[in-house]
Amino acid sequence: MTADQATADQATADRPGAGSAAAEHQATAALTGLVREVRDRALAWTEENLAGFVLPEDVLEPHTKVDHTLKPLGELAQLCSTAQRVTAPGDPARATADRLVAFAWEQTRSGDLMLELLRSEPFAAYPFEIYAAFAGHGLRHEGFERLARRIAATRGWAFTEQHANRQLGLINSERRVGIAPHADAEAVLRRTWLGGLSEPWMLERASGYSLTHAAYHVTDWGVAPERMPADLDRYLRDWLPPWVDGCLESDQWDLTAELLAVGAGLPGVPPVELFAAAWPVLARVQHPSGCLPETGPPVGPGASGTSDDEEPYPFLACYHSTLVTIFAASLTVARLEGPRTPTTSGRKHSA
Repeated sequence: MTADQATADQATADRPGAGSAAAEHQATAALTGLVREVRDRALAWTEENLAGFVLPEDVLEPHTKVDHTLKPLGELAQLCSTAQRVTAPGDPARATADRLVAFAWEQTRSGDLMLELLRSEPFAAYPFEIYAAFAGHGLRHEGFERLARRIAATRGWAFTEQHANRQLGLINSERRVGIAPHADAEAVLRRTWLGGLSEPWMLERASGYSLTHAAYHVTDWGVAPERMPADLDRYLRDWLPPWVDGCLESDQWDLTAELLAVGAGLPGVPPVELFAAAWPVLARVQHPSGCLPETGPPVGPGASGTSDDEEPYPFLACYHSTLVTIFAASLTVARLEGPRTPTTSGRKHSA
């Protein structure tokens, strides 16, 4: 048994929720330490694998795959910016997350690339959403925002047909950029799988990701839990435990982490028992290098004839789940440690 496995097993044995107040405090502290270790390993892997996030020279060409270039970079910016905002100032993980967001901003040439992208695809939602991740971190580009305001004032922008979940994400992006939302967030939320309080046994992979992102958009990626409506809060508290349990049984590690991030973004008392049931499992699944597979049986060190220092998974098969682990773990640590006011750095780039 490795030291990490022993830590995870001990955290499972010391599950909070029963016994004396002192014992519960000790168990919560052990769980917090475990989640922090998982977060730090995932951050280290991400910083060591920044080459996978580098944008190619032809990133704006029609043949370039957005899902393999701009999407990973935008996710790096979004998930690490939240990690930075909720992590204590004295924690080294905060500085690491800040460096990762700064790297992503540099890849956009301090926002100039985002302006070029907006000019070439003015009515696409994804340039706006990627830029909003940086804006939420205080990194802004005046030229992008001038053009974005003009586009957002058109009828075509207001009446572009979108799935409710994507529209909800765009509304949150508009809020971050400082543009009046083009639709009523509550009305759009109620058209999502989550907002309709769908029968919980109807959950499957696609609806699982739909509900997690609806929750992120409502709570501004976990930093504004007070925005979550009370009925959805009750619904999620009731059903997150069995959903997470099902994901763990079926080796859905990425979706497990996404659901844990939802739980960590709920208002009020954090769902400690949910954290205690799931995080030790993810700690065991996490590769020593720090990455986490999206799905399937985990690959151990030296598996299939590889050496311990070789990458166990292709970058595209683990980068997202590793970033989501950083995101969920950062929110979980923040909730277990107590409330903290998120911060932004307030930087701006003129163009």
